[in-house]
Amino acid sequence: MAVLAVDRPSLPHPPRRIPLLGDVLDVDVTKPTQNAMACAQRLGPVYERKIFNYVFTFVSGADLATELNDESRFQKHVGIALRNLRPIGSDGLFTAYNSEPNWSKAHNILMPAFTQSAMRSYHQTMLDTVRELIGHWDERCDSTPVEVTPDMTKVTLETIGRTGFGYEFGSFDRAEQDPFVGAMIRSLTFAQKASFTLPIPLLDRAIKRKAIRRNKADLAYMAHVVDEVIRSRRANPEEHRDDLLGLMLSTEDPESGERLDDENVRNQVITFLIAGHETSSGALSFALYYLANNPEVAERARAEIYAMWPQGTDPDPVFEQIPKLRYVRRVLDETLRLWPTAPGYMREAREDTVLGGRYPMKAGEAAFVLLPQLHRDPVWGDDPDAFDPERFLPANVRKRPGHVYKPFGTGIRSCIGRQFAIHEIVMALALLLHRYDLEPEPDYELDVTELLTLKPEGFRLRLHRR
Repeated sequence: MAVLAVDRPSLPHPPRRIPLLGDVLDVDVTKPTQNAMACAQRLGPVYERKIFNYVFTFVSGADLATELNDESRFQKHVGIALRNLRPIGSDGLFTAYNSEPNWSKAHNILMPAFTQSAMRSYHQTMLDTVRELIGHWDERCDSTPVEVTPDMTKVTLETIGRTGFGYEFGSFDRAEQDPFVGAMIRSLTFAQKASFTLPIPLLDRAIKRKAIRRNKADLAYMAHVVDEVIRSRRANPEEHRDDLLGLMLSTEDPESGERLDDENVRNQVITFLIAGHETSSGALSFALYYLANNPEVAERARAEIYAMWPQGTDPDPVFEQIPKLRYVRRVLDETLRLWPTAPGYMREAREDTVLGGRYPMKAGEAAFVLLPQLHRDPVWGDDPDAFDPERFLPANVRKRPGHVYKPFGTGIRSCIGRQFAIHEIVMALALLLHRYDLEPEPDYELDVTELLTLKPEGFRLRLHRR
């Protein structure tokens, strides 16, 4: 990870720094984001952490984050965490370097896949997939608690697989985990742990020898599955679909006139399968946690939902109805404020500059915007940890600085699938609230697990039909 310039004023850092190893005593490898948040609460809106030879700079103050979001001065930085993901996604949209030509080609080609007309074409598949989840949950009503996060993972993985690539994982038809999902989870775990390596490469590789072999096999398996999907589509051209895969296989970049090669198509598919379901499943899980634990919020959301589809009916939403669920959308926005499932992003200086009028940064040097802490900046009020969807009433939004809420990233490299995710999540929440009372387990305290994204761990609900 790039660092702030060495001639800057000294930044706060954890107190137990030791020679060579740096701040390792203050690191929690299993929960790095929450660990970084705790440091920010102690050290302030900008601080540094040194791990072996790396210096990580964290920013969570509104003013500094606003500067870092200025596209004329800063751009996306592919730091060590994203570099560790490149064996999975290579030059896919999420992990590509700014200079890699396939990023701009893929971005131009895929933009039409997220227009309103394209979103309308995905609606029915999204709806059908949520109904599969409802069928799965109906079998457990008034009896067995449901494991929320695994079930949200199933519904979002099926949604992106079916809408994007015409591929079904059969998540609701099998008891065991799909092998692709297992390989994906293991590869993400390997990538996260790779951010914390020993300073002696030979020793590090020797200790991780078995994990390295397993990771190579997982990456090869994921590539094989996706390559088969691509080959099948190419072998059956009569199955023309205007989905993500169809666009990537048949569309030329309007700027260069070139198409994506099959290797990059594979990278994009894997990127969308991972990022397109991981973030949405976490957001759904967190939202259900807050709805279950804030019954007055759930009832207000139901009032809006029942006004559209009366209680006791079987909703059949049409595309145009989902954006009208404004309170449900505020529930989602407030959920993503407290726990943005992608916990941050890195920004590097385009040229030599000074951050906050005080911290010199050379071209290419970077800082990490720590989103869960930025979303708890004092601009959010006296009790930023409280769950309150009213923060996102239009009048309240207008009172806040424009760059303090960034759950989908910032700038041209922000999440291309934002509207896809919002539509999917709002519709799913509406249908689940319409059908069920959500009873949380009384002794459960929110436990946030971290992989590529943030999710509740061990969160279960008892369901009661309304």
